[in-house]
Amino acid sequence: MAAPVETFFLDQDAQGTLQAQIQQMIAEAILSGRLPRGEKLPSTRRLSTHLGVSRITVTLAYTELQANDYLTSKGRSGFYVSENAPEPPSFKLRSRGEDKVDWGRTIGTNFTGGSTPTKPPDWRRMKYPFIYGQADPTLFDHNSWRLCALRALGQKDHPAMMRDYYDQDDPQLIEFITRHILPRRGILARPEEILITLGAQNALWLTAQVLLTQRRTAAIEDPCYYSLRDILTQSRCHLVKIPVDRGGLAPDALPEGTDVIYTTPSHQSPTTATMPLERRKVLLKRARELEAVVVEDDYDFEMSFLNPPSPALKSLDREGRVIYVGSFSKSLFPGLRLGYLVGSEPFIREARALRSVVLRHPPGLIQRTVAYFLSLGHYDALIRRIGAAYHQRRDVMNTAIEDTGLTIAGRGVFGGSAFWMRAPDDIDTRELADRLMAKDVVIEPGAPFFGSSTPPRNFYRIAYSSIPAVRIPKGISLIGEEIAAMRQTGAK
Repeated sequence: MAAPVETFFLDQDAQGTLQAQIQQMIAEAILSGRLPRGEKLPSTRRLSTHLGVSRITVTLAYTELQANDYLTSKGRSGFYVSENAPEPPSFKLRSRGEDKVDWGRTIGTNFTGGSTPTKPPDWRRMKYPFIYGQADPTLFDHNSWRLCALRALGQKDHPAMMRDYYDQDDPQLIEFITRHILPRRGILARPEEILITLGAQNALWLTAQVLLTQRRTAAIEDPCYYSLRDILTQSRCHLVKIPVDRGGLAPDALPEGTDVIYTTPSHQSPTTATMPLERRKVLLKRARELEAVVVEDDYDFEMSFLNPPSPALKSLDREGRVIYVGSFSKSLFPGLRLGYLVGSEPFIREARALRSVVLRHPPGLIQRTVAYFLSLGHYDALIRRIGAAYHQRRDVMNTAIEDTGLTIAGRGVFGGSAFWMRAPDDIDTRELADRLMAKDVVIEPGAPFFGSSTPPRNFYRIAYSSIPAVRIPKGISLIGEEIAAMRQTGAK
C-alpha cells in the first residue's frame, strides 16, 4: 500500500521551481521519519492530480530523488523510499515556527492542576511495585480473551462489531449485566436503567454533568478518590468534604442543602472501610430528608475473597435515590476502560444523551468481546483465580507488616487489593516514596486523597495486586528500613 497522497501538500509560501518544491517535500518526509525505508510513494499520476501540477514535474522530481538515492524504482511497481536514503541534504528543513497564540488568555477553562497524581510509567520494571489498580498479567486468561475476541470478530457477529449503536449498547452485554452481575449485589434493573461507560471514572463524570450545577452542592468523603474530587471541582459545584471513620461516611455530618452524595460504602477509597448495614440505612434516610441523590461507587466488590460482600446500597433503595457505578476495569484489566451506570430511567436517559454527544458509545467490538468473556464463564473463573492469589498475597503482606512493625490504618473487611497505611507523624510519605523508588519500591503517598490544602503527609497506600507474594516480605522490609532511616536522620 502506498503512502496516502492526502499527506502531501505544497507550501504556498515556498520558493523555487515546482520540481524543487516536490523534491524538498518528499525529502523532508523521509528525513523526519514520516516515510520509512521501503515505503511506497503515490504514483506520479495520483500525486500530480492531487497537487495540481503536471505529471512530468512529479516524474522529474522522483527521478532526481532516485539519482540522489532517496528513492528507488521497482520496475512497473513504482517508486519506494530507498534502503540507503542519505543523510539530510544541504537545504535546511523548514522550522515549525513558534506559537503566536497567548494560550493563557485563549484557554477558557483549565483542566490541569488537579490533585490526581501520576504513576511511574516504568513501574513494571520495578522489583517491588506496591501499586494500586494495575493488573497482574500472570493471572489473566489471555487465551480465553483471545478466543472471545476472535469470536466477536466472526461473521456471525460482524453486524454487532460494525454497526453504529448511536446512543444504545450491545444488548448481549446489557443482558448479562442485568441477569448475572447486578443480582450478585442484590440489584434488580431493567435494560433501560443501565448505561455502558468508559470505566467508572467516565461514569462519575456523567453523574456530575447531569446532576450538578454551579448552584448545587455535592458531598464527598474525605479522604476520597482524588479523580472524583477533580471531576467535581471542574463542575464548579459547591463541594462539602465529609470525614470518614471506621464505618465510612457519617450520614449525620451531611449538611442541609446537599444535593448529591458520593460514597464508596462497600470498600471506602482509600481507607478500605466498610459501611455497616445499619449506617447504610441511616444514609438512605438522611438522603431522603435532604431530598438528595446518592452516587454509589462499588469498585472492587468482586475482590471479596474473605467474606461475601454486604448488599449494595442500591439494593436497599426503594425510592430510586441511588445511582450505582460498576466497572470491569478492576476485575478484568485497567486498559479495558469499560464500566456501567445503573439508575432510574429519567437519569439514564439524560446520561445516555450526554454520552452520545461526547463519545457516541463504547466500541461495539469491545462490548461484544466482554459479553462473550462473561457469558462463557471465563469471568467467574478469573475472579476465583484472582481472589485466591490476592488472599495469599494479603496474608503474606499482613504478616510482613506485623514483622516489620509498620502501622495499618485500614484494611478491607471482605478482601480488596490494598492496605491503607500510616507512617509516624514526622514522615512525609512523598519523600518516602521518592527515596524508595531508588530501591525499586513503589508506594502511593496518601496526601492527594485528602481535600485539605494542608493534608496529613504521613499516610500511604500499598497494594498487592501487582506484586508476586514471594517479593512482598523483602519489599515491606525495605519500606520499614527507609522509614527508620528517615526518622534517624530527622532526629539528628
